[in-house]
Amino acid sequence: MSFHFKKRSVLTIKISEISGETRLAGFIADPAQHSYSPRMHNLAFQLTQTDAIYLAFTVKKEDLKEAIQSIRSLNMLGVNISMPHKIAAMNYVDELSKSARLIGAINTIENKAGRLIGHNTDGIGFMSSLAAEKVPFKEKTFTVLGAGGAANAIICQAAIEGVKKINVFSRKGKNYDNMQAKISHIQTSTGCRVYLYEFLDSKQLNCCLLESDLLVNCTSIGMNDNQTPLANFEAISAQLVVCDIIYKPEETALLKKAKARGATTFNGIGMLLYQGAAAFEIWTGKQMPLQEIYSVLKKTI
Repeated sequence: MSFHFKKRSVLTIKISEISGETRLAGFIADPAQHSYSPRMHNLAFQLTQTDAIYLAFTVKKEDLKEAIQSIRSLNMLGVNISMPHKIAAMNYVDELSKSARLIGAINTIENKAGRLIGHNTDGIGFMSSLAAEKVPFKEKTFTVLGAGGAANAIICQAAIEGVKKINVFSRKGKNYDNMQAKISHIQTSTGCRVYLYEFLDSKQLNCCLLESDLLVNCTSIGMNDNQTPLANFEAISAQLVVCDIIYKPEETALLKKAKARGATTFNGIGMLLYQGAAAFEIWTGKQMPLQEIYSVLKKTI
């Protein structure tokens, strides 16, 4: 599957002259140099005639509190937060959105007249990508592979937005324990039924896939090799939608094999696009020009 946008004329973008009124937004991580966000947001600022620039900052753990305080003191629009700061950053904001509270991590900070509000747009980005692909999710059943940060955001946002049941498969360890501890909170807060299973239980996984409408891989398996997170593909059918949030390579071995079974497939570039769009709207109140940003991402990644 791919994203479809109405064709527009090609725009020639000129770098706006920075003035005394230019606002700053940024990306905070360690390291930060790998991020695609500066290209996305600076182009979006230009296309929407927003007088702002976006820069990436490598921030060490011991400097995080001071860096977040600078959002307020420098009157920044806000920042994106990435690894390893998504959880610790929660301690330094004034307020959390509903999804951020449920997820237990933030990836976006909004400066609202000096009050710092923490958001998590990762799950929002994934659910928006489903809508863009015209994949129904209300009252549906998901199977999620992995229980790390991205999986956690997707699970919580899916539950908030009306998914009926989510089967989670994770290896035993910290992420498994964290998910096990918060399942009752997710269920109580949203009404979605969430079940946690051990990743290596292939028999249970096949049973869950047979009842699922969507499978999403939130592990790193397939990012750098031809491995897949599934031991076999017997339970993959043409009725199943399969998403891998990996976007490089563009088509992982999981997606190739699922497509060969007749399943509808797509990767994680939509999640990347729409999580950025959600942050952009939080800061500016404007819609990100999705067509142009998507074209840039496709060429860059």
